[in-house]
Amino acid sequence: MWLPPVLLLLCLPGCFSIQGPKSVSSPEQGSVTVQCRYDAAWKTHKKWWCQGKIWNFCKILIQSTGSEQEVREDGLSIRDNHRNHSFMVTMEKLSKEDADIYWYGIEKSGSDLGVQVKVTVGSAKAVLTTPTNLSSKPLAMSSTSYVRTHYMLLVFVKVPILLILLGAVLWLKGSQRVQRSSGIDLTVWTCPETT
Repeated sequence: MWLPPVLLLLCLPGCFSIQGPKSVSSPEQGSVTVQCRYDAAWKTHKKWWCQGKIWNFCKILIQSTGSEQEVREDGLSIRDNHRNHSFMVTMEKLSKEDADIYWYGIEKSGSDLGVQVKVTVGSAKAVLTTPTNLSSKPLAMSSTSYVRTHYMLLVFVKVPILLILLGAVLWLKGSQRVQRSSGIDLTVWTCPETT
């Protein structure tokens, strides 16, 4: 029966989402690790980390291969964990010049999925974000892109499917009621042929 999978689709909030922190900070010469969680459907897709305030013009600094193998380049590393549906980006030996807006995301056909994160580099008193304290508390949805994606999914996919299903059920119930109450005889009568 195809109805339960369709109803399951209607109950899943935030398909195609990616989540993680909105901001992280580190002292100078320290490091910062950003853990990003994603929907299971994206586990074999390439993950990336880019720098720049504007999404369309940010420069990709490091990208995974789509596997769980760690990639390291110029004080950066990215590692995907397919089992936990998360990937981690680490920036090491940070200077004040590294403080900027970054994006973490997933490569896909069409427009990539991505979420903005602010990296702050300050004095030795700055808070150091590590994988331990990230995984110990639940991650909140970190971008309006999740809300926008869920809203679009709700308006253009879930609601029309629900209305179609409701219409089909009502139509089937109505046609069964009409056949029972009217006692229509569906016998086909043919006229004899004359030659």
